[in-house]
Amino acid sequence: MRKPRDFDADLKALEARANQLKTRKQQQLGELVIATGADTLAIEELAGVLLTAKTTTDRQTREGWRKAGAAFFQRGTKPAASGADRGDGSAAPFGPSAQPAQSSGGAA
Repeated sequence: MRKPRDFDADLKALEARANQLKTRKQQQLGELVIATGADTLAIEELAGVLLTAKTTTDRQTREGWRKAGAAFFQRGTKPAASGADRGDGSAAPFGPSAQPAQSSGGAA
């Protein structure tokens, strides 16, 4: 006879995993904002830029953004290859060349 499945435990495990993934996504988005230097913008400006990007349908504009983003990550992958640990809370996975000049301290 089959062992009964504990659906409540499975559901709790799935919810915990979903929360973990959401937290990780938020952390990575924050790291990206810092790595690109967008953290120097006023919060209203950053929100406006993101809302404009979300609603833009012009393919050429979006392709230009995609290419610029791909180039950004290509620059950042070479230095980050040696330090694969992303759990330290720093923006290092995106490369030190991508960080703004005023954040030379590194540790907060």
